[in-house]
Amino acid sequence: MKGTKIRRAVTRYFVLLIGLVTCASICAQSTPNQQCSLAVVSRLVGTGAAVCDGAVVRRMAAEGQAFEENQMGIASVLSIGPDYDQKKAVEWFQRAAQHGYAPAQVNLAVMYIHGWGTRVNDDAAQHWLRAAADQRFARAYYNLGILYSEGKGVRRDHEEAFRWFQKGAEAGDSSAQTNLGYFYDEGLGCDRNPLNAATWYRKAAEAGNPLGENNLADLYLRGEGVKQDDAAAFAWFQKAAAQGQTGARIKLGYMYAEGRGTRKDSVAAYSWISAAANAGDPRGKELLHSIEKVLTEEQIRLAREQARGLIPLEQQFSTRNFVP
Repeated sequence: MKGTKIRRAVTRYFVLLIGLVTCASICAQSTPNQQCSLAVVSRLVGTGAAVCDGAVVRRMAAEGQAFEENQMGIASVLSIGPDYDQKKAVEWFQRAAQHGYAPAQVNLAVMYIHGWGTRVNDDAAQHWLRAAADQRFARAYYNLGILYSEGKGVRRDHEEAFRWFQKGAEAGDSSAQTNLGYFYDEGLGCDRNPLNAATWYRKAAEAGNPLGENNLADLYLRGEGVKQDDAAAFAWFQKAAAQGQTGARIKLGYMYAEGRGTRKDSVAAYSWISAAANAGDPRGKELLHSIEKVLTEEQIRLAREQARGLIPLEQQFSTRNFVP
C-alpha cells in the first residue's frame, strides 16, 4: 500500500464556500411567536420556529415581517414551486435586509457574490456583509474572511482574512473556526502555531463541522499540535466521512487498508475510497488499485455496492448553507 503518498496528497482543508445562512445561530433575532416558518424550509434547513401554512408565511412577509421575508427568499432559492425563483429570492432577501435582518443581509450578499438571480456586484456584497457584521453576526465575519483570503472584490490580504475569521470563530461559527485553525496551521496572516490550529479545529469538530473533523483527524494521524493517536484519527475521519467529506473518506479508507486505529478491512477501505471517487475526488485512485489486487471479484462487487449506498457529498448549493 502506498500510504505515505495518500497521507501527503490528502491533508488539511480550508473552507472556501461563501454560503447562505441557516437558523441555528440566528433565530434569537426575533422572538419565537413572531416567527412563522415554511414547512419545506423548516424540514430542509431547520428553523426552530413554528411551521405555518404557506399562505400565512407569504402574508406575513408581505406585511414586512423580516423573518418571513427571509423564509420566502430561501424558498425561492430552492425553487420549490412555480412561484419561486432566484430573482424573487433576491427581492425577498433585499426586503428583509433593508429591515435590518442580519441573516437576510448575508444571504443577499451571497446572491451578489455568486450572481444568483442578479448580476455579480462585489460592492453590494461588501455593503451587506458589513451591515451584518456591524450587528456582530458570525456568518458575516466568516464570509468577509473568505473575500479577503480569496481576493474577491478586495485586495487579497491574509492578515485581514485572519482578523475576520478570528471574529467569526470567537462568535461560534464553525466554518470560521476551521479556517482560523487552518491559518494557524499554515502560518497565514499569523505565526504558524499547531497548538492553536488543533484548538480551533477541535471547536469546529465538536460543533459537527466535517472539515474541522477531518483536519483534527489529520493532526492526530501526524501527531502535529496533539499527541499522535491513530484511534482518535480514525474516529474523527469516520465522523467527517459520514457527512460526505471526500478527503476524510479517502483517509478512512487508508486507515482501514493499513489497520491503523481499527482492524484491517480491505472491503471497507475499498468502499470508502470508491465513495470519494464516485463524488468526483480521484485522489485515492492509486490506493484503490492496490487494494483491488487483494480482493476477490465478489468482495469488489460488495464494496462497490456499499459505496453507492453512502451519503453523497453535499453540493455547494446545499440547503445546509442557508440561514433562516
